[in-house]
Amino acid sequence: MGTARLITDRRSLRRLIARLQQDNKKIVFTNGCFDIVHAGHTAYLISAKKRGDILIVGLNSDASVRSIKGPRRPINDQRSRAAVLLSLRPVDYVCVFDEPTPLELIKIVRPDVLVKGGDWRKGEIVGAGFVESYRGRVVTIPVVRRISTTKIIERICKLYA
Repeated sequence: MGTARLITDRRSLRRLIARLQQDNKKIVFTNGCFDIVHAGHTAYLISAKKRGDILIVGLNSDASVRSIKGPRRPINDQRSRAAVLLSLRPVDYVCVFDEPTPLELIKIVRPDVLVKGGDWRKGEIVGAGFVESYRGRVVTIPVVRRISTTKIIERICKLYA
């Protein structure tokens, strides 16, 4: 596909999906805050990409991260987080979303495979029922223990306390 691209609006996303489906590409979708990208994230994205041809990452906007994680987050703004994701080999497209959940993006993308980390139970995964309704697959990928953005932030705070 070439280099990864940032999709900035829903209309462009719809056009992209139509083209990918016409080309019979197997689309994988995942989402997250990706605030401080670490080895756990990269292992997760590599594993997600192996499940299809195209990996689309839904990225929580700054406002969305604040609503989920609190007023001190994100550490990195959405432009920086998107730039880091776009530099990673497994990622084909990044689409920022403002909502608390990626459900509207999932409805547009209609992924063949919806991927989340193993810290999510299948019944808790946003969009799982929708994806399964058209026989798409929902996959959980084991998380790398001992690595998380929250733990990294806690370790830094202890160092500088």
